[in-house]
Amino acid sequence: MSNWRKSSHSGEGDGNNCVKMATTPTHIAVRDSKTPTARHLTFPVAAFAPFLAALKAAPRR
Repeated sequence: MSNWRKSSHSGEGDGNNCVKMATTPTHIAVRDSKTPTARHLTFPVAAFAPFLAALKAAPRR
């Protein structure tokens, strides 16, 4: 994937503590901005919303 973009929730400053997303018509990929050459998570489009909902519902540590 080559169309990575920074999350709009990346915070103040240079935004190094954020995730980046890339999309295709059928998939959404997520990666850590601090390690752009590391592996990324790829989801079918229909699975991405439930993934986000699960993250939001999980207790914070």
